Order: sequence, then structure tokens, then C-alpha cells
Amino acid sequence: MLRANWMFVSVKQSKPLIVLIMIVSFLSLWILLPARFANPATAGYYVKSPRLAEKNLYKLDTEWPKFPKFFTGQVFGVAVDPVADIVYVAQRGESVSKVLVFTEHGYFLQGWNTTTIEMPHGIFAANTLSSSTVWVTDVGNGMIGKYGHTVKQYTPFGKLLQTLGTPGTPGSGLIPLQFDQPAEVFVSKKGELYIVDGDGGLNNRLIKLAQGFGIPWMKGEKGSGPSQFYIPHSVTEDTVGRIWVADRGNKRLQAFDAASGEWLGSWASCFTDDAPYSVRLTYDNKYFVVAQLNSNRVVFLSVPPIGDIGTCLIVDTIQLADDVKPHLVDVNRKTGAIYVAEIGAQQAQKFIPNNRR
Repeated sequence: MLRANWMFVSVKQSKPLIVLIMIVSFLSLWILLPARFANPATAGYYVKSPRLAEKNLYKLDTEWPKFPKFFTGQVFGVAVDPVADIVYVAQRGESVSKVLVFTEHGYFLQGWNTTTIEMPHGIFAANTLSSSTVWVTDVGNGMIGKYGHTVKQYTPFGKLLQTLGTPGTPGSGLIPLQFDQPAEVFVSKKGELYIVDGDGGLNNRLIKLAQGFGIPWMKGEKGSGPSQFYIPHSVTEDTVGRIWVADRGNKRLQAFDAASGEWLGSWASCFTDDAPYSVRLTYDNKYFVVAQLNSNRVVFLSVPPIGDIGTCLIVDTIQLADDVKPHLVDVNRKTGAIYVAEIGAQQAQKFIPNNRR
């Protein structure tokens, strides 16, 4: 009888503890279940993941080019003229045409017959109301003529129009203008040039040139702080007046105001395992296209709205085969096609949008 009374009292006294355990369990389920069944993209954002659910934006165009045999060197750069439906491919090597010209549909047109390019790195096709020209950055070191450390403008047929920099001589001077292994040039719709200088040389800077080649502003020195660079490798402009630089050595993108040069911020969280080698906008201005050479992939990042650039978010990835080594990219703003220059595969490839309306 005494034992029964003791058991009854123990159970009665333990009721508050049981009720407390039930309340805690209910609250835990209430908190955790929404995270368990939430949209993966939303859940990923809140745990500070830079990756959203992939959208499968692009697919390989296996019909471009029609005859890959024309690639005879290491392909470093590619440029698209959407007005003329022309694609320019910059390649390196002895006794090879330094620039190959294809149609948008993949037919080979010509190789430039010029001796004024030593080691092409970046290439850009610029269009104005009156003409189309092609800009090439040359990082040559004097082993094959003295043409390097320059940014040069050509006709679509390879005739040299003008040279910026001191051919064959590296330097940091502004009067006269000098470069040391300039990596890439971007020409805005206003005709302004943005040059990232250089690809491992003396300089680590971004230079803006006005139409008359005056210098409204310049940013950069070697370092990892705001407005500092370590191998600035690619540059582009978005639709709201921001200049974006692929700061390769620091594994980040940096953003600047196009008018004033003011530093607007940087993105690094998307590049913890591999650096950005290129930066371009997709045809619809929604995403940045960024090549990552060592991981053999091309990633797509959401373009931030006007204002605070926030943090970077990866929305899609094109994973290439091992040792393809994607270097620089360009986009046909009319068709949406993306062209990737591949050093390791010694070719350029074309990717076309999925489900474009």
C-alpha cells in the first residue's frame, strides 16, 4: 500500500515536467519544419549560401563552328559584333593568324594577315553609328617583335588604325600613356574605353579613357583593399552605370561608378575556390557571365538592382570538361549567344539560351 501511494505521488509530481517537454518539442517542430520544407533557393539565402537553385539557362551549340580545324593556336579571347553577326577569336602561337573571323552561324571567313600583334589577350568589337572596329590588348614580351604592352584598334579586316601605349616597352606613365600587359578593354556605348592593366605586370589598375583619350579617372594599385587590385583581368559595364572588374588575384568582383570612379563594393563569397577570369552581361541584363579557368566552369550571377550591390548569388553553372580552361567570354547582345575562349581546349565554343522567347 505504501509502495502504491509512492508511485501515485511520483507520477503526479512529474506531470509538470512532462508538459514542459511536450511544449519544447512542439516549439522545436514549429521552428524547424518550415526550414525543412521551404523553397531551397530561399532557405539557401538565409544560411548565407551564394548559390540559388540552378536555372539551366544555356546549352552548347554543337554546330558552331562548322570547321574547328581553323583553330590552330591557344585561344585567349573572343569578341562579338552583333550588328554584322561576326565573331572574332584571338589566338596565340607561332605562324598562326592572331585573329580568326567567323560568322554567327559558324562559317569561317578569314584570318587576319597582320604582323602587328604579338600575344593577344583581350579582344573587343566596338560599334558606332558610322563604323565597326576591333580592339586588341597585346601582352607580348618582345620575343616576337616589339608590339606588346599596347591596346590597338583595327578595322574588321585587320588593318591597324591606332595604338595606345608604347609598343614593346612596359611602363606606368600617363603622359605618354603606357601599359604593362593590359588584360582587356571594354568600349561603352558612349565610346569611352575601360582598360584593366595588367595581367601580372607592373600595374594593377583600371583606367577610363574619354573619346579623345583623356583620363577622367583611374583606380588601383597592388593590394586587396577597396579600389586595389591584384591582376585585374576583365571589365564590363552594366545598364545602370556601374563598372565591374574581375579582380583575379584577389578572387572577387569590384564595382565602380562609371561617371566618378567611386568604389561601390565588391563580391568575394562566390569565388572562394576559384577566381573570376571574365565578366560580361547576358543579353537580357539579368546575369553576369563569369569564367573560372581552374575549375573549368562558367557561372551566372544575378545582377543587383540600382543601389547597394549586396552580395553575389550564383543562379546557374556550365561545367566544362577537365583542362578546357575557359579564359574570357563575350555575349551577342542580339541573339543572346555566349562565346567562351578556351585556352586548354584550344578552341572557342558557343552556348545558346534555353527557352528564349
